[in-house]
Amino acid sequence: MSRELIYYAILFVAMLLLQALICNHIVLFNVAVPIIFIYFIIRLPMSLSTNWVLTLSFLMGFCVDIFSDTPGMNALACTIFAIARRKIFTLYNSRDEHHAEIVPSISTLGFATYCKYLLTTTLCYCTLIFLIEYFSFSHLPMMLLKIVSSSVLTFLLLLGIDSLMARQS
Repeated sequence: MSRELIYYAILFVAMLLLQALICNHIVLFNVAVPIIFIYFIIRLPMSLSTNWVLTLSFLMGFCVDIFSDTPGMNALACTIFAIARRKIFTLYNSRDEHHAEIVPSISTLGFATYCKYLLTTTLCYCTLIFLIEYFSFSHLPMMLLKIVSSSVLTFLLLLGIDSLMARQS
């Protein structure tokens, strides 16, 4: 087995367990929900084929759905998010050949670029999951509050996780 495969398998399990055992039980001010398992999807290499990214994202969402008792919501949001991930990445990076090998992190993209990428991806995922959850615009102010607050909380947590990962490398 390659070292990278073991790293991503451990990251998958760690993010799933952290989400299921800790983050699913945290709701700040009755609106902000930490969604840290998307770090696994964000951290996948840009060189990984779209089929693998979609499959791994669906599996992550499906596993979170099993632990969270949310029938298919995270699986759907993760699959759509996996499609948008590369497009979001190209917003902040040129399409040079050497960028295809990048694994998005603070150390590879730089702090400012990574923060823009991370904030956009967390906002995208939180928008997707809350649109799927509410499935209506009748409670628009509450939905927008949950999207913004959960995005900020998730962004800060993922930035902290990536900072810890960069120090260990």
